Amino acid sequence: MTCDSQEFHRTAASTADGPYTVDIDPERAGWGYSALRVLELPPGGSHSLATGDSEWIVLPLSGGCTVVTEGRAFELRGRDSVFSSVTDFAYLPRDAHAQIASGAGGRFALTGARCERRLPARYGPAEDVPVELRGTGNCSRQVNNFAAAGVFECDRLIAVEVLTPGGNWSSYPPHKHDECRPGQESQLEEIYYFEIAAAHGTPGVGYQRVTPSGHGVGPDVLAEVRHGDTVLIPDGWHGPSIAAPGHDMYYLNVMAGPGAEREWLICDHPDHAWIRGTWAGQPVDPRLPLYPAASKGAQER
Repeated sequence: MTCDSQEFHRTAASTADGPYTVDIDPERAGWGYSALRVLELPPGGSHSLATGDSEWIVLPLSGGCTVVTEGRAFELRGRDSVFSSVTDFAYLPRDAHAQIASGAGGRFALTGARCERRLPARYGPAEDVPVELRGTGNCSRQVNNFAAAGVFECDRLIAVEVLTPGGNWSSYPPHKHDECRPGQESQLEEIYYFEIAAAHGTPGVGYQRVTPSGHGVGPDVLAEVRHGDTVLIPDGWHGPSIAAPGHDMYYLNVMAGPGAEREWLICDHPDHAWIRGTWAGQPVDPRLPLYPAASKGAQER
């Protein structure tokens, strides 16, 4: 059974709630684990957060902030925008309280996942974020693996950033992770959060495709995505994510699921898996990486 695409493509205005321009929790998504909030703070603004039954990462999208939790303060230098640099971040454990404050103001993603283990609060330096160039030619994209499995310890949360130059395709070939098949595929709910670079004073657009895999609710989505939109993927083949020519596209992937192991194992769509075989020996898009490697930044104080 397939479902109405509007259930899975959420426009920016439709997900706002209180201080959050985006607020998607498991209840609103209709699933068990993954969550995303986007917090906007004016200059001198602050926000109190109770983490509840979830672990969270505070990830600056624009601007910097101070995060205070568990008697510790983390100074996040942040960045001008998602298209300007990798950023540092802060991890918040479940069953904790945090205060987020920004002297100059900014926008901050809170990526979350319901979890069982209570890990310590920590600072993630920008210079420790692995930056991967994936694919070649017009399938080239940049992946900032700040909270990928095996990179930064969380209980269930997996989160990465993807930057796609204008005119390129990413999340391609289409793939899925909606079955638990040890060593082959992990079961993960996923949120895509988009920001699209404007050009010549014109807002940009991108496109996202999701098709049923036969395992789950069967989302069937062909969405024109704009700055601040989200696409929810409980299951199914997802990709491509297409950046319109002239407009670089950013998306933040937030994933979590019920598996005993925290891992990202995917299965390529059998009709399109062959595309990976064309990448060998082909050049990566020369526009990548979009920005240089991170330099030493602020630390815990």
